[in-house]
Amino acid sequence: MNSLNKYSPYVLGLLRIMAAYMFLLHGTAKYFEFPISMTGGNGAVPVFSLYGIGGILEIVGGILLLLGWFTRPVAFLLSGMMAVAYFHVHAIPADNLFFPLTNKGEVAVLNCFLFLYIFFQGPGAFALDNKRNEK
Repeated sequence: MNSLNKYSPYVLGLLRIMAAYMFLLHGTAKYFEFPISMTGGNGAVPVFSLYGIGGILEIVGGILLLLGWFTRPVAFLLSGMMAVAYFHVHAIPADNLFFPLTNKGEVAVLNCFLFLYIFFQGPGAFALDNKRNEK
């Protein structure tokens, strides 16, 4: 098992990149209706709405996380965002806090804990933070 430890920074970097890419797609869907429409073809969400602010955080945070730039503060912010999204969009309206599968909040919960893990673990390999910290 110890022989796999040498690959952990690379797998963590790949996890961060893939999570950031998936998160970024949620933001582009909200604002540019790409790759799908989140509004049923009615255009972008309003910027100063809860979904609009979420979309901005998804795009900007997704790009920063993808690049591995300011990884820890961005991951902390996005983890908190996903916790708020779970409670505000999924748990409280459905009056169903403890069963994310039934209130369709499992992606929000997984993202919350994924970003929290990245916050504590760091960016892994392939991150601009690594270049910045070398100096």
